Amino acid sequence: MEARIWSTGLQRGEARPEAVQKVNAEQKSYSHCLYSRSASRCLLFLLILINAASIAAWEKPTTREFEFTIQPLSLTRICSTKSIVSVNGIFPGPTLYANEGDRIIVKVTNRAQYNITIHWHGVRQILSGWADGPAYITQCPVQTGQSYVYNYTLTKQSGTLFWHAHETWLRGTVYGPIVIYPQKRYPFVSPYEEHVIILGEWWKANVEDVETAALETGGGPAIADAYTINGLPGPLYNCSSTDVFVLKVKRKKTYLLRIVNAALNTELFFTVANHALTVVETDGDYTKPLPTNSILLTPGQSTNVLIKTDQPIGRYYMGASPYMSARIPFQRVPTLGIFEYENAPSSTLPTMPTFPASNDTNTAMQFATSLRCLNRHETYVERIPRKVDKSIFITVGLGTKPCDANRTCTTNITASMSNISLILPEIALLQAYYFNISNVFSADFPDSPLNPFNYTGSPPNNFTPESGTRVNVIPFNSSVQMVLQDTSILGVENHPIHLHGYSFYVVGQGFGNFNESTANFNLVDPPRRNTIGVPVGGWAALRFKADNPGVWYMHCHLEIHTTWGLATAFIVPNGVGPGQTLPPPPPDLPPC
Repeated sequence: MEARIWSTGLQRGEARPEAVQKVNAEQKSYSHCLYSRSASRCLLFLLILINAASIAAWEKPTTREFEFTIQPLSLTRICSTKSIVSVNGIFPGPTLYANEGDRIIVKVTNRAQYNITIHWHGVRQILSGWADGPAYITQCPVQTGQSYVYNYTLTKQSGTLFWHAHETWLRGTVYGPIVIYPQKRYPFVSPYEEHVIILGEWWKANVEDVETAALETGGGPAIADAYTINGLPGPLYNCSSTDVFVLKVKRKKTYLLRIVNAALNTELFFTVANHALTVVETDGDYTKPLPTNSILLTPGQSTNVLIKTDQPIGRYYMGASPYMSARIPFQRVPTLGIFEYENAPSSTLPTMPTFPASNDTNTAMQFATSLRCLNRHETYVERIPRKVDKSIFITVGLGTKPCDANRTCTTNITASMSNISLILPEIALLQAYYFNISNVFSADFPDSPLNPFNYTGSPPNNFTPESGTRVNVIPFNSSVQMVLQDTSILGVENHPIHLHGYSFYVVGQGFGNFNESTANFNLVDPPRRNTIGVPVGGWAALRFKADNPGVWYMHCHLEIHTTWGLATAFIVPNGVGPGQTLPPPPPDLPPC
């Protein structure tokens, strides 16, 4: 019988989530204490429990303070022990619980050997761009031995998001969930319990070394040795029979699963054997209920699903399996946890789920295009923009360039947006913009590619991306339409693109080259996201209102693609008055 890290939970009871917060804190505290057998770690989680349980029902917005200590942690997975970078000595890191409207203050102290930043993925950072976190975009990294206080308010948003490191590949182990409860009741059936499921990747090697090796050779990185559920690989990997996440449930109840894909480089299907899922939220915005057998999450996406325990008492595998649209090597073995009914015999072999094929683009596209927003305007920051003030057309994809003279390779894979590969500056872009520091960036990123071609047809010869630090300026309060177009220069693939500072409506998606005269747009109830998988060999059209001044990063959330330069940034200038003006930086902003 497997030795298991398991989740029990207490009865939810009330419509508001305060009981669930206590449940989640208790189960997290218990499971980590069970695993670590460490009195100090149990005390740490007791403090987390007290903080989570203190969120009072229907209370007015308040200030919640947290402390993150970035520190080494020794862990054993899949037959190998290594030191990872962690937060507060746990992996995955702690869950932040809050209510919509709360002010969040997180003091991050770096006790690790690497410089680091923390990004609050999906938090819209209204007038708090200094707290967004991407290295050399809104701040320089927190150096070893130094601290920085992230200070922001959860304005008009709720749901499941997550935080992660945003410097080099440190988010491979530095990540954790964000759970934001709404001011009003859920617009769906009140679940009996709620549980966070965070998916990831695991390398036996140090992830920083994996990145360094890829850059040195000019090719792709070593593939992950395993996928994980809540930090555990599951029983299909060597030496992992004791590393199984188990979720204990009662029959004839409804559960809410808050699922996040924190993987570095892999899109993942998630499913539970013999159980239907109903999607009710994506990336922190409610959706119309969508019944499905499996969901797809790109890195950076989160999805909340309801699941009914309506099957015979037993044990069922839940798990994540890769979706890979590119013709490259990848880890094919799925990660599995156990969805275990109360009173199910522990000797019962769990039922295995059926995953979509790893190249099942049709299922991926069908899921993405079936999502619909709830269409309740009070839930959202803004209504669906119907009038467009600024149109931006951006190509995304890979290319090649010669390696530098001091490297062992001859040809290097690169990546770009509109054929421009981003070079991160030595001074954060937001600092350079706010203080008018010259020679850091140029504000000439084009609204459309300077050299158009048949983007999904036969690729042109010698199409080497340019390199530079170029940004696009979007007028404050303008309604923006942004079309992201995949390209075939080194082969088409699905690119998960994340926009900082905003959520956007996905008003259209399709295969082939975008054609505005024939594109079928949904301006009635399109889904709202912060990360969109641009279809393999296709396009996605996004709309949002540029009402948040600052400098905002947009990049592929496949970490290797960002490393290769598949990123850009946008400047949204101030509007009029203090309510539309970015405040000055905090005094402890890390120096460059």
